[in-house]
Amino acid sequence: MTLTDLLVPSLVNQLRALSGWLDKAEAFTAERGESPDGLLGLRLAPDMFPLTTQLRFLAFQAQEPLYRLRGEPVPEAVLVIRQEGRDGGEQPGTWAQGRARVTEALAVVEAVGPGELDAAADKPLAHELPTGMVFDMTGETYVRDWALPQVAFHHMIIYALFRQAGVPLGKVDYVPHMWAYLRPGTAPTD
Repeated sequence: MTLTDLLVPSLVNQLRALSGWLDKAEAFTAERGESPDGLLGLRLAPDMFPLTTQLRFLAFQAQEPLYRLRGEPVPEAVLVIRQEGRDGGEQPGTWAQGRARVTEALAVVEAVGPGELDAAADKPLAHELPTGMVFDMTGETYVRDWALPQVAFHHMIIYALFRQAGVPLGKVDYVPHMWAYLRPGTAPTD
């Protein structure tokens, strides 16, 4: 499996699933006569970032590896998303803005061409965090050990926040892409 074949479909699956959760959260709040904006401040623990930050960090983390693997600087517009996430506790923005960040990230990821990231697999990649820490990896280890786990973390936190709030999500919402692989006649009937 190539780097592009691993990273891009994984990110697309997670971003599409998240888009479905956002739809369900909107419907859930509408049924209650509430605005989905009220969900943005949800936290699993007092020392964790709120939902608004989790959405933006996921949108950032889904895009960042595309630039790093191409050997390009992360564009300022993408860095702004990360900063919005950091500021989310004080400036949560709106539901529409958070949703837009997810939609934008999906469009960027879906635009990656076949094999576009593959040449980076064995190349050295220095990943510097805003804290000043630097991790020396290859493109492959960066994807496996940093990029995919970062997106998965924020993805899971968002799912947990929605579940905690009562949004009716289940396992099928977490992995909706799996329906493409379902053998005919094997779905439960009850």
